[in-house]
Amino acid sequence: MTGDRNQSRFLYYQLKKSMMQAKQIDIIVSFLMESGVRMILKDLKSALDRGVGIRILTGNYLGITQPSALYLIKKELGNGVDLRFYSDKSRSFHPKSYIFHYENMNEIYIGSSNVSRSALTSGIEWNYRFSSVIDKKNFDLFYDTFEDLFYHHSIVIDDEELSRYSKNWHKPAVSKDLTRYDDTEESLDTKVEVLFQPRGAQIEALYALQDSRNEGAVKGLVQAATGVGKTYLAAFDSADYEKVLFVAHREEILKQAAVSFKNVRHSDDYGFFDGKQKDIDKSVIFASVATLGRSEYLTDKYFSADYFDYVVIDEFHHAVNEQYKRIASYFKPKFMLGLTATPERMDGKNIYELCDYNVPYEISLREAINKGMLVPFHYYGIYDETDYSGLHLVKGSYDKNELTDIYTKGKYSTNRYELVYKYYRKYRSQRALGFCCSRRHAEEMAKDFCKRGIPAVAVYSNADGEYSGNRDAAIKKLIAKEIKVIFSVDMFNEGLDIASLDMVMFLRPTESPIVFLQQLGRGLRTYKDKEYLNVLDFIGNYEKAGKTSFLLNGGKAEGQKIYEYSEIDYPDDCIVDFDMRLIDLFKKLEQKSLSVKEYINREYYRVKEVMDGKVPTRMELFTLMEDDIYQYCLKHSKENPFRRYLEYLYELGELSDDEQLLYSGTGREFLGVIETTDMQKVYKMPILYSFYNHGRIRLEVTDHEVLESWKEFFNTGVNWKDFSADISYKDYQHMTDKQHLSKAKTMPIKFLKASGKGFFIEKEGCALAIREELKDVIDNVAFRNHMKDILEYRTMEYYRRRYLEKDIDNLH
Repeated sequence: MTGDRNQSRFLYYQLKKSMMQAKQIDIIVSFLMESGVRMILKDLKSALDRGVGIRILTGNYLGITQPSALYLIKKELGNGVDLRFYSDKSRSFHPKSYIFHYENMNEIYIGSSNVSRSALTSGIEWNYRFSSVIDKKNFDLFYDTFEDLFYHHSIVIDDEELSRYSKNWHKPAVSKDLTRYDDTEESLDTKVEVLFQPRGAQIEALYALQDSRNEGAVKGLVQAATGVGKTYLAAFDSADYEKVLFVAHREEILKQAAVSFKNVRHSDDYGFFDGKQKDIDKSVIFASVATLGRSEYLTDKYFSADYFDYVVIDEFHHAVNEQYKRIASYFKPKFMLGLTATPERMDGKNIYELCDYNVPYEISLREAINKGMLVPFHYYGIYDETDYSGLHLVKGSYDKNELTDIYTKGKYSTNRYELVYKYYRKYRSQRALGFCCSRRHAEEMAKDFCKRGIPAVAVYSNADGEYSGNRDAAIKKLIAKEIKVIFSVDMFNEGLDIASLDMVMFLRPTESPIVFLQQLGRGLRTYKDKEYLNVLDFIGNYEKAGKTSFLLNGGKAEGQKIYEYSEIDYPDDCIVDFDMRLIDLFKKLEQKSLSVKEYINREYYRVKEVMDGKVPTRMELFTLMEDDIYQYCLKHSKENPFRRYLEYLYELGELSDDEQLLYSGTGREFLGVIETTDMQKVYKMPILYSFYNHGRIRLEVTDHEVLESWKEFFNTGVNWKDFSADISYKDYQHMTDKQHLSKAKTMPIKFLKASGKGFFIEKEGCALAIREELKDVIDNVAFRNHMKDILEYRTMEYYRRRYLEKDIDNLH
């Protein structure tokens, strides 16, 4: 079989016939690609259904084997296939052979074809087939060698091995050529209609989500960089569910999602629930948060709580807002999927508790670029002499009017127009997007570019300026190259797809890491002949200047100084280059840094300002605090307010009358104990929750009350995994009450008595009791609120820590 244009010579058709008749199939190839696996998947599935044994041995050297190819096999064929990596690092591994065992004879295909689409079809590949009848001696030689390699020089590709391989996988240069051949092959096949199928990271995420549901999860969060295809992922994952709700906060996101779902479900049975229409009788509903989140719509009159089988909440980092929370807590689907492009805590928002701390799958910006799913960026930090030192910060952000004035009519404005134009021309662009601070700023930028002969349009909501245009019309013009630049305000942070963008310009301080990554992500999508994205960032002496270098690496540069940006390990083929004057500026900003205490206090007051003057709880402070400051708190335990919050509020003079009373008695001491008790495991939490008793605090708990709280805690989401190491969901489900109670008594109850500073005591007829002198305190509203706050914070922090540790483990 020699491939080329003669279809009768394609290896694929011969293998297909052999797979239909075989009793046992053995494949040994140096690499597997998603395109090839997809071709033979149905045939392998049919063979499995007939009871055929299948073994596959492949290589992982140089990373040519795609993780998605392996996930596809695992997802579709499960444990029916014995899948392994060749593991001997001292020898190269280049075999390509397909062995079939029949009733009365065996045969082997041996030659040059790995499992890729082009290698199985029109690529020029030489493969030779012979049977054990014609040449038994040589067949046995090959087969015995396969057996030896399979059983003595391999490792099983289980979930753990596959996850580790995927996390560390970088798209090798050679696979770009292999993919190109596959794409060429696909385009030759004009008779095949376009099928929407999961690809790459989507296959991995679908496998992880199904696995998570098998373990009892009813909620999950997928964190994937912008451009990886989260909406299609949601459409694929929800395809087998009858009633689906898709929630987002922008109309254009809902419209795009409707197209994706229609392509996957092949159905017109969908509707919208927004300001304009209120469909309630369709299988798939696309709802705007602003409309559905109102309490009058969250009733049985419109949708009962269990109406939807599957709920998708897009841009899940917004879910800390009230309307999102209302939707998330009202509906009780079989599964709820949160989607976000934002790495955990990057913008200070805690979204984990809303999905039971369950993150089945994540792929960072860095990984997505390394895997070739997004193009690399060439980032240029450009020195901008604009002086921000006289501007006011409101709730941590600059006043838009002041920014607009300084950019459009201040003494720096003329030079700034010149600067932006100069660098735009230097780095050349066919289609660019500039992010501005206000309508007037966008309008003036478009005006300046048009006057210089570069067609540009300003886009913002209700656009009515001389140089402004309708959003959709502007996008069409940009794609068609009728204009070269769109200057926008906030409208393109989310839900925009212009894959051909080759430049983004940051023309204002980006205070929010989320917004920075969203805007960057707008230009990172892959596109024919697009090799990289140019990023022009105009930086002056504003607050947080220079933090972007960490964001470009996914925020993982522990303890690094801003001006040491060149030491940071950026994604493959990316360039980060700062003007030397900026390095000096960053050094000056670094030297001006505050003491630990001042740093934390300033952030506390910023959060309080964001909350319109309300004193934040621990959870509110955690939720709204910026992550670098939260990390700071964790590293400086003496100054960490989360370990002594009442004392912290006392020092700031922020205690209420109720809290003042609490502060001066034993209640404060007790709260201090549960605030700081050691928590290597989570076992103490359900015991403490049994005392809290949903706000009706008890001084003693019986075996039955402990058991009730214990099971309620471990039955939530996938908390059962913390019950014991190496336990399966099935094992957990078969646990008896006696086993549960035994665990509670031998672990947390024992430790609380030993380390609870005498507060936790034995009492006849009880599993555990608290000292009697707290009797007068438990009715104090402040005591109740602080106890609840501590338990919620500590539970969340435990799961956050566990999740981060799991993430680190995957990299080793």
